[in-house]
Amino acid sequence: MFENHKPQFLELDSAFKNSINEITDLLNQHDVIEKSKTYRIYRDIRFSKDKTPFKVHRSANWMRAGVERRGSYYMRIKPGNHLIGVGFFGPEKEDLLRVRKELEVDAQELRDIIEEPQFLKTWGTFQGEQLKTAPRNFDKTHPDIDLIRYKSYHFLKSFTDHEIQSPEFFDKINKSFETARPFLDYMTDVLTTDLNGESLI
Repeated sequence: MFENHKPQFLELDSAFKNSINEITDLLNQHDVIEKSKTYRIYRDIRFSKDKTPFKVHRSANWMRAGVERRGSYYMRIKPGNHLIGVGFFGPEKEDLLRVRKELEVDAQELRDIIEEPQFLKTWGTFQGEQLKTAPRNFDKTHPDIDLIRYKSYHFLKSFTDHEIQSPEFFDKINKSFETARPFLDYMTDVLTTDLNGESLI
């Protein structure tokens, strides 16, 4: 079945990769991108009950360059369910603990960033999972436990089928990514220093 439609796939695949390159150029106007990654359409079905061989969406992410720029950008194109994302998806255990420890000491700077009106309008609130209670060795009555309980620190923004067909779509998502820059800068500062503010890089 796939072979019958391979020419159409290759045409669309080329267009998608060209789009990723265009977005990379836009991102590099306000950030430094190390590389972009376009995910394959093939599903890993080894341990899945659903044996559908192909994904029904295309996705890509952009990694920021260097240890002094943490976090990444993400985009998924799926009919009826398009989205972009930014932040830290499934962070390493050490990084997650470092962020939680920072928030335990002082979460106000992060709150100021994510509650800024334009940021809030663009990205809403964190989309990562939360623990039902406090992480081990954290006080469940801590005033910032709502932030400390997150397992992942990222944001998602949805788009309609109509919006992604707009000539302004790339500019719109780039502007959304740019709005998230203060959050990425804050998290980078946290993850490249210790609790005393001493550089780790």
